[in-house]
Amino acid sequence: MLTARATTMRWRIIGILYAISLLFLLFQGGKTSFMLFCIFNVLAIYLVFGRWSGIGSVTGVRHLVNGTAQTGEQTLLAGTRLEVNLHIQIPGVWPIPYVLVRDRLLDQNGSAIPFETSFVPSYRRLGVVSFMTPPLERGIYRFAPTECSTRDIFGLFEHTGNFESSASFSVYPRIVPIRQWQLFKRGSKGPYSTSASRLSSKETTQINGVREYIYGDRLSRIHWNATARTGQWKSKEFERESLPRTVFVLDRYAGTYERQDQFELAVSVTASMLEFGFRRSSAMGLVSTGKKQEGFAPHSKSDQRAIILNHLVRIQADGDTPLYRALRESTSLVPTGSLAVIISPQAGEETVRSMEWLSKRGVMPVLVHLKGKGDSIKDNGDQQWLRLLQRGGFIVHPISTLQELPKVLEGGIA
Repeated sequence: MLTARATTMRWRIIGILYAISLLFLLFQGGKTSFMLFCIFNVLAIYLVFGRWSGIGSVTGVRHLVNGTAQTGEQTLLAGTRLEVNLHIQIPGVWPIPYVLVRDRLLDQNGSAIPFETSFVPSYRRLGVVSFMTPPLERGIYRFAPTECSTRDIFGLFEHTGNFESSASFSVYPRIVPIRQWQLFKRGSKGPYSTSASRLSSKETTQINGVREYIYGDRLSRIHWNATARTGQWKSKEFERESLPRTVFVLDRYAGTYERQDQFELAVSVTASMLEFGFRRSSAMGLVSTGKKQEGFAPHSKSDQRAIILNHLVRIQADGDTPLYRALRESTSLVPTGSLAVIISPQAGEETVRSMEWLSKRGVMPVLVHLKGKGDSIKDNGDQQWLRLLQRGGFIVHPISTLQELPKVLEGGIA
């Protein structure tokens, strides 16, 4: 882009040439000097009126396409490439040789991915440009205002305009499909479950929605607001205790992660296991302590999945609270009799204390241990913490990549 100083210098040069042509006409005379002076006048008019080419009032609409489907507020999975189509309209009638389009995609951390393309406007001063984003990582994204610029046919001066057609969108963490989780299946019939059958299970006091009125329902079950709104009898649907409540403990302590991709693995493992549980209508919760303490009590409500996944989209490994203390501060989110799954690369005494404390509270703890780069949980020199967990009968699932998770869970206890 031209700087103000360069633009001023070029206008000065044009002014000097114009003055020379005028002096040449006055002192020399003749057809040659007159034609030269007329040409300079035409060029000066073209250059001066170029700033009113209409580019300053440019408008446009952005369409996001994921594969063959147009996406708006839809969410995407990490690793997805997004096609961006820009439909641009330039008002006015002044001729424009071409338009240079600069776009920027901003993530939640402020980093920008720049894009640059160009097009030649049609006779109706319309243009369509497309570009493809690189594979996107987990996070919330938005587009900065799109800048359009053009130059005169000599390339001397640049005129710019911008428009904003931006809607933020979310990229969910990578999710690997899990067909079966042996421990989860056993837990529905074990000591940590209140019932084995959904039909025969007891109801809690937690409302899980509204259903049609069934003859014989007590007056206390009738949902009066829904009945008045719809004109038909409606009853409250209460959450059942058919499967054990599961709480995922995502370790966000900054000091325990070696690299950013290790934390991304932790988030993806959490999201994958949550997805497995929600598909089976189980009550799922999350403990997530970063800069501020956050968490979600276990529920099987239909909106619980969206709430937790939207939380996982934006979190970072920014916590200053170690795992054990974070659990102690989140006691209310881990009810007695539930299944607590810790996802962490933490090893040693901190992990042992956390597992033992959960067990003493009547919670069944499971550790998904994220191995470091090049490490092996079996070849690690210091195995005292692991031996303590094994003697205590605790379950540990060591993984180093997301693709290992289904095999580890489907194969049973590690």
